[in-house]
Order: sequence, then C-alpha cells, then structure tokens
Amino acid sequence: MCPSCGRLVGVNDKKCFSCGRPAPGLWGFAPVLRRLGGDFGFSELVIGACSLLYLLTIVIDPSGLRTGSILSFLAPSPRALIVFGASGPLPVFQLDRWWTVLSAGWLHGGLIHILFNMMWVRQLAPATAAVYGGSRTVVIYVLSSVVGFVASSFGGAYLGMFSFLLGGSPGSYTVGASAAIFGLLGAVVYGGRRGVASDLARQAWIWAILLFVLGMFFRGVDNWAHLGGFVGGFVVARFLNPMRAEKMDDTLAAGVCLVASAVAVAASVVTAL
Repeated sequence: MCPSCGRLVGVNDKKCFSCGRPAPGLWGFAPVLRRLGGDFGFSELVIGACSLLYLLTIVIDPSGLRTGSILSFLAPSPRALIVFGASGPLPVFQLDRWWTVLSAGWLHGGLIHILFNMMWVRQLAPATAAVYGGSRTVVIYVLSSVVGFVASSFGGAYLGMFSFLLGGSPGSYTVGASAAIFGLLGAVVYGGRRGVASDLARQAWIWAILLFVLGMFFRGVDNWAHLGGFVGGFVVARFLNPMRAEKMDDTLAAGVCLVASAVAVAASVVTAL
C-alpha cells in the first residue's frame, strides 16, 4: 500500500501511479515497518533504554555516586551525566553540545527520579498511542522532549530572572523524561480539543497542572522543561491529526526520531571521551 494515498503498489515501483510518491513500496520493508508502527511496546523501549543508560552513568563514575537525600539517592555524578548527554545552559551554550536537547530525555538523576518517570511513561505512552497510534506517539515523545530541553537551556541561560515564576531550580544542567511526559499530556489535551478521548484529555489537564504545581516546591525540578514539553506536545499534535489513521510516513518519522536520539547519546559519549 502506498504510504501517501493508500493505493495498491508494487514493491519495486519507482513511483505511485495514483499520487506520484517516489518508492511507494519502500523497497519491500513496508510490512515490517507497518508492524512496528502499530506496536504499543514503545513504553517498554523507553524503560529499557533509560534503565540501561542510568546504569551506565553509575558505572562510568562510581566514585561520584551520590546517596544524600531521598531525591538524590543513587544519583549519578554530574560528570557522568554530562558525558552521556545532559542538556541545559552549561552543555548547550558553554560546551557547545547543542545535540544534548535530544539525549537528555533518556538520562536520569537518581533512583527515585527514574522510577517515577518510568511509571508515568508506562501509563501515558499506551494511552497516547490509543489516540494517535504507536508511531506518532514516538514522534510526539521525542520532539516534545527536544522542545522542553530547548526551553530549559534558553530559559536558564537568558531568562533566569523569570525562573522564580516557574519555581524549582533546574541548575546548569538538566536530564529526565519528564519533558516528554508533559509532551504526551499536551498531545492528549489537544486530542480532546478535536473531540477524541475527551475524558482522558480532561484528566491529562489535571495531571499536568498538578505535576507542574508540585514541581514549584521541590528543589532541582526543571519546570522550564515541563512547560516547554507540554507546549511542544500540544503543537506537534496539531500536525498529527488524531482523526486520521497512521501512515507509513509516521512510522518512518518515528524511526528517524529514535535513530537521532541514539546518535545524540553516542555523540555525547564520543566527544566527551
């Protein structure tokens, strides 16, 4: 099936005879990509990747492991987080590691941090996939995370005077999946505005407001990233109409987002070493 118009095409056709799309058969990989796009296992992928990277940040610098308060229990050292791709004003503007806006969302600053974030991913990713589909959930997750860390980096570097309005204290570097989590909430809220899963959208509003307000009272919480992630998820969702079925283009976009994230983490490690 042509990813653009849905008409029957040949595997080796150079273009779709209905809409003119080049290589509509995707060189025989379309069935495999379609199966991946409909898979709701993205939350397991996120949990697995984040857990692996959390362990690696501990292993790379065990002497810097922090065990102070409950929020910083088993927290990797700042050095380890920077090596693997922490974002924020310091890495982006002082170390010129601009790609870390892609990698930071896969890292975590402590055991409680990763446990709570993965719990939210486990709840929200399948719910978002039920509205938008598996592939578009990946796109929303990754792009809203990027917007969140761009907001955090820019806000921390140039809008510090307004940080008191958001509460928290993100500091010179920042990590975590919470920007993407707020992005999923923003996407669900937009779906409700389009008349899809309205009850879930109202609940998403409550969750987003509650989590944002709670973040104002805890030291180290990055509400710049939370706000940016929510706005990013809402805006990205506007381009991913929940009223239409997923297409192969959505699956390809999801693949690009995941590969770009992996490359960003690898680039962080290679350049640091």
